[in-house]
This record gives sequence, structure tokens and C-alpha cells, in this order.
Amino acid sequence: MPWVYLVLAGLFECGFTTCLKLSDGLTKFGWAVAFVLLSVVSFGLLTLAAQKISLGTAYAVWTGIGAAGTAAIGMIWFKDPATTWRLVFLCTLIGSVVGLKLVDRGDPPDAPRAAATASGSGSG
Repeated sequence: MPWVYLVLAGLFECGFTTCLKLSDGLTKFGWAVAFVLLSVVSFGLLTLAAQKISLGTAYAVWTGIGAAGTAAIGMIWFKDPATTWRLVFLCTLIGSVVGLKLVDRGDPPDAPRAAATASGSGSG
């Protein structure tokens, strides 16, 4: 389930970046509100995912989905250039995100907290 949360978080990131563009510098109230709401949902889902997926992997995948998705939205709806090299590097980014999923061992992300608690410096 954490990977579902993470993918959804990345898709909501695409949504909030699109709303940011459409808000015209946060001057269009409806799009600005949508930007804030989608941001909160995206960060909330990322937080849920990072409870079970290592933080570095979760953050890299989240930003990768957001970057690739936002670039695709830009090319499709905002007429951003779709040059060969841009597409090559977007495919490399997507491949890297898939690779991170494939090599994820599911190590517990709370190892530093456990070590801090064991040494007596934790708050628990």
C-alpha cells in the first residue's frame, strides 16, 4: 500500500504544479486554492508512504513522478517544447524511478529513531 500512496502523491504533485501555473502567480483565487489543497494531499500521501519506504527512495520517486508528469503536462497542454533530448531524458528519469522501485528492499525507514532511542537520546 505505501507504493500506491507514493504514486498517488506524485500524481497529486503533477496536479498542484499545474494549478500553480494556472493560478498566474497565485493571483487567480480558484487555482490558488486548488494548488494549496492538492499540495496538502500530495505531502500527506508522501508522508504516509515514507513511513514504510525509505525517505530517500520515497522522495526521489515522488519528485520523479512529479517532474516527469509535469513535463508531460507542459508539453501536451502548455505547448512546452518536446525535443528529442528532452524526451530522452524524461525516459531516463522514468526508468530511474522504476529502477528505484525494483531495488527497494523494504528496509525499515525508522532505523535512526531506533538507534537514538537505544542510546537514550530519543524522546520515547
